[in-house]
Amino acid sequence: MTLMKTLQHSGVARALGATRRVWLFGLAMAASGAAYADAVPIQVWHTLAGPNKAEFEKLVKQYNKEQGDVQVTLRAFPTQAALKQEAAASRKSKNGPNLLQLDDNHSPEVVAEHRDILPMHELLAKYPIKDANWFLPTTSSFTRDARGRLLAFPWMAEIPVMFYNLDQYKKAGLDPNKPARTWADLQGDLLKLRDVANSNCPYASSEQVSVHLENLAPINGQTYTSNENGLDKGRAAPALQFDTLYMRHLSLMVSWKRSDLFTNHSEDRANDALFAKGDCSVLTTGSGALGQFLDNKSLKFGVAPLPFYDQATPNAGRPFVSGAALWAIEGRPQSEEKATAQFLAWLSKPVIAAEWHQRTGYLPLTEAAFRASDVSFYDRMPGAQQLVAAMRNQPTSSGRGFRMNNYDRIEPVLSRGLDEALEGRTPPMAALNNAAAQARSIAQQK
Repeated sequence: MTLMKTLQHSGVARALGATRRVWLFGLAMAASGAAYADAVPIQVWHTLAGPNKAEFEKLVKQYNKEQGDVQVTLRAFPTQAALKQEAAASRKSKNGPNLLQLDDNHSPEVVAEHRDILPMHELLAKYPIKDANWFLPTTSSFTRDARGRLLAFPWMAEIPVMFYNLDQYKKAGLDPNKPARTWADLQGDLLKLRDVANSNCPYASSEQVSVHLENLAPINGQTYTSNENGLDKGRAAPALQFDTLYMRHLSLMVSWKRSDLFTNHSEDRANDALFAKGDCSVLTTGSGALGQFLDNKSLKFGVAPLPFYDQATPNAGRPFVSGAALWAIEGRPQSEEKATAQFLAWLSKPVIAAEWHQRTGYLPLTEAAFRASDVSFYDRMPGAQQLVAAMRNQPTSSGRGFRMNNYDRIEPVLSRGLDEALEGRTPPMAALNNAAAQARSIAQQK
């Protein structure tokens, strides 16, 4: 018997083979560990939740797996307040974030002037993202300054839209491919949804300040604040302008509330869950709610622009682009700045940015991401492609965005004013005038 046969017979060869495999596996793991140790770590702090949070985590996991130069760690916070508090506490430590998700406060230049912020255009000047043709217009928007320079990475840019349940539209005898374009026409649809489809929640609204105050102006061809929406820096501080358009709209909403057409409203996104479960027929909210709706495979829905008033304008204008963005933090080592830019460049790749747009409802990051989006994605949701494509157009002067000091403190005041009017505690115009007066005082504070 040969030596090998003897070893095989005795099982020694198998043992030696197993030992060799363990040894090779150990070498591979050591090499992997060395690569991980050499990777530059960066932290991204955010407040994403639900399916959008899961999608971001999936993309980051993919990025970390694809390359060994950068290791991205995500940290989620329940609220913006909690995130900001922890960010402030981390200033003196070296454990703070490299990128921070901040909601639009309508004063991006003020944020960019903070000592802890590195404006995005400065970071990308050092480490450019090649061939990045941004989807959003270069005029004033929530991530740009007055000179059009990018201040933050618009990863969570969105617009307010109207979602509607296709099955309930069919049950009510409505054409799912022809959602209402005016508020008057929507009232007719809601009556059929209530009376024919027996919907207990014909219409609900999340983000009520955005839908029923802020964007009522640009969609109907008006400015939201004085001084050209606060973009004219040569005049006094801007003030809110609640005229007869707002009186008409809020009075209509109050009448809908009394007749059980408009059943749920809030400033947060709690009502998104009602639509996701199929409990409400029509919902106005931010486009970033899409991920939650896609999570319910049985839900069939369409998406349309917010309605307008044809008495105010013959054609609806474009809503404000808002949402949240990733802001770079100043004072990090050069290696981390480079690693941060590398990560952002990867997020900007057409296939990655297109997947993010399609899974979340946030606007495409680049023109290439819009073109890379699967046509079948849009085909499943009537109106989606036309709505997103329309955002490629340059906005009118009233739709470029607005600026107002301390708006993060003003918004809750406006929401309370809406609650008072919609719940019948205060007449509509009195509620708006009271809120506007408080807003004026807050905006003048330093």
